[in-house]
Amino acid sequence: MTTPSGPLAAAPGVCHTRAPLGAELRTVLALVAPVLHHSAARLWQPQDLRARYLRYLVTMHTVIRASVPLMERARAACRDAPATDPAAGPLYRYLTAHIPRERHHDTWLLRDMEAAGLHPGHELARPPSPEVARLVGAQYYWIDHFHPLSLLGYVAVLELNAPAPSLIPLLAARTGLPPAAFDTLRLHAEIDDGHSTAVLGALDESAPAPQVRAAVRLSALHTVTALADVLNSLADLTDRTGGPAE
Repeated sequence: MTTPSGPLAAAPGVCHTRAPLGAELRTVLALVAPVLHHSAARLWQPQDLRARYLRYLVTMHTVIRASVPLMERARAACRDAPATDPAAGPLYRYLTAHIPRERHHDTWLLRDMEAAGLHPGHELARPPSPEVARLVGAQYYWIDHFHPLSLLGYVAVLELNAPAPSLIPLLAARTGLPPAAFDTLRLHAEIDDGHSTAVLGALDESAPAPQVRAAVRLSALHTVTALADVLNSLADLTDRTGGPAE
């Protein structure tokens, strides 16, 4: 097992803290939250919002369809972990409970796409973007080549940055799309507060080695920057093309 290096591993007061990992990660993510807030504000600006939302639906499907496979991969790695690994048991229990809650979210998005007038088969025939591959693909590497607990840094960012309930009627009014086109956003706004509590609680319980703590933070911070790139790329794409064909 290698030790993560670079600015994150060396940051005083972060890597060497003995606070529970979930509590620590919540603090770290609060400090970098403006990065995602800026990208989200750019995506949801009123001009061309309909086109941006249509492309958002397609792109989020390419992200979310990987969620359960990632968690199943991490859970399998927990089964193979040595008995001395203090993080494997809590992670295995968390994933066993959480995987059923995340199943079929990609199907929800397919229904939203159809309600918005898109043809999912046509839209998803295109290769996923490099930004999505960077966001999701890093997790496969960290699970397979370092430690599966790294995945919870990724999960925590997604759960802690669920859309606000107040965003949904605003999007509906500004895009003119039917209510059924926002079902996934609505459901996530309702459930993700409980999901974020669960993932942070699993991190608190895990008590990993310092190197693994650093990997979770690294995964979370990478996810923040990569997710911001995904959102910015959506804004850039609709600026150039007007979004997917309706």
